[in-house]
Amino acid sequence: MIHRLSRLAIAGLLAAAASVYADDLKCNVAVRECDQQIRNMLGGKRFHGAQIEEKKGLVVKSITEKSPAERAGLRVGDRLIAINGKSLTNASTRDFKQLVADARNTGRVGLIIWRQGGYRKLDIRLEPYSKEQMDKIIAGHLATHAHPAGSN
Repeated sequence: MIHRLSRLAIAGLLAAAASVYADDLKCNVAVRECDQQIRNMLGGKRFHGAQIEEKKGLVVKSITEKSPAERAGLRVGDRLIAINGKSLTNASTRDFKQLVADARNTGRVGLIIWRQGGYRKLDIRLEPYSKEQMDKIIAGHLATHAHPAGSN
């Protein structure tokens, strides 16, 4: 329970930091602490590499280069219809994220998408975050810090 609460607190910190604008509030937690918390949160988690947005349903907004989603053939603009046999027609991005998280045991996500007037089935194998991906996520977060990147 404590472990889950810690992850929720870190996720809240990241969500708050992501919503910060350049000239508005800054993250005031020490750089080292943020770095470690983000690495701990992402360590062991698996990702698919697609950003999803709500647009009259769920639609692929962007794809990370060399990600599992890209290798599986997912494209920007694909409309998500179902994941692992569960309908996404009335789902939110939060629902989608939870269904992906539920697939962590198998490490596989079966998607049915709508693209150019037809349905397609894609299988995505979830992968751990690479060091490079973690570094990029952390660098993006550290840009919201009130302290210079080298400070504590």
